[in-house]
Amino acid sequence: MDLVVSLEHRFDTTPDGAVWTRTMFPRSFWRRYLEVFDRVRIVARARCLEKAADDSLRVDTEGIELYAVPYYQGPGQYLRRMFQVRRALGNAVGPRDAVILRVSSPIANGLERRLNRQRRPFGVEVVCDPWDVFAPGAVGHPLRCLLRRHFAARLRRQCRRASAAAYVTQDALQRRYPPAPEAFSTYYSSVELPAEAVRATPRADFCRQGPPHLIAVGTLSQTHKGIDTLIDAAARSIRSGLPLRLSIVGDGIYRADLEALARWTGCADHTRFLGTVASGDAVRRCLDEADLFVLPSRSEGVPRAMIEAMARGLPCIGTHVGGIPELIPAEDRVEPGDAEALAAKIREILVDPDRMKQASRRNLEVAARYRDDQLHGRRIAFYEAVRSATERWLLRGGPLRRHEQPSEDNRGTEADRSLPGVPSPQAGPWQPLHH
Repeated sequence: MDLVVSLEHRFDTTPDGAVWTRTMFPRSFWRRYLEVFDRVRIVARARCLEKAADDSLRVDTEGIELYAVPYYQGPGQYLRRMFQVRRALGNAVGPRDAVILRVSSPIANGLERRLNRQRRPFGVEVVCDPWDVFAPGAVGHPLRCLLRRHFAARLRRQCRRASAAAYVTQDALQRRYPPAPEAFSTYYSSVELPAEAVRATPRADFCRQGPPHLIAVGTLSQTHKGIDTLIDAAARSIRSGLPLRLSIVGDGIYRADLEALARWTGCADHTRFLGTVASGDAVRRCLDEADLFVLPSRSEGVPRAMIEAMARGLPCIGTHVGGIPELIPAEDRVEPGDAEALAAKIREILVDPDRMKQASRRNLEVAARYRDDQLHGRRIAFYEAVRSATERWLLRGGPLRRHEQPSEDNRGTEADRSLPGVPSPQAGPWQPLHH
């Protein structure tokens, strides 16, 4: 049986038909699915390049192929190309394919409409929370409030309808987006963490090469990673007399805005924007040069970048969102968007070498739980649950006739249009210059 997996990552293609990525989802990621399925078809955005970047990683190989949909960046471009994307999804799924939707995702939403018409089973891998992605200050789109409620309600319906659900958190996302009572449910991170990626011993010394070195890793295509808050906090720290260096790994449409923010706050001379760095050894080298990992996100599932930093023995600072509390203790977290509190936390940790050593040891222990050999069994059980549900559906006759429609239970209810217990929107602290 073949498997179709949809996701929001952006791939590159070259004239020879090869598929490339510069960060996540290389061949090694997709081979895990081939332990249960015969082939994997990736449904995602792709752009055509004459030549792949030198540090790109190959994606396609025997049994792994890409089904490309029109390229877009951000909710604005998606809304303009939404109908093109939906038309492109028409032939993505074959009549006997199993399907896994990595959600929340506009591409997954387009595929789900077709699956619903057939009452076809599917699995979901819940990797992010749209309620947080579209929180105040995280996105500057004029339709932010509408998009926030729409995508959150949609994700609740998808999780309720899925035959199998896998979450990147142990319980945070499950509480907001619960699976159906009869569905198979598990949790695991999407991180690729082979044994060699985990440092053997905790770090014993820090700041050996001059001023303390902070590092952040994350996309600059959206603002929900909170890099603006980190730049503000770094500038406050420097003005208060704490010398430091900041490296930012990642790229995207907001990079120019963030570079301008670094100049405006007076910390440009202390800040390096490294752009996209290939996953694996290249990223690990960057982490090994740093003293403290900082990820002040406004939205997260369980951040892969933080787990990778913990695996290198780095002390980490995060926020009280998503699955971050499952990784680091309260004393290493701050509220999202609070640059003053973040600056105070940075100082609090950097001036206490014993605390940094303790954090290094604790983070290594936590990261070890996310090694590939620790998560393998849960992943395989989820894939097998998706395959079994698809086989049962095929035995019952497969796709419905075209005139048959999903039941009312699958169309959602008025209650799905809001999220009880979720705080009301408040004004965000920073709006990017980019429009």
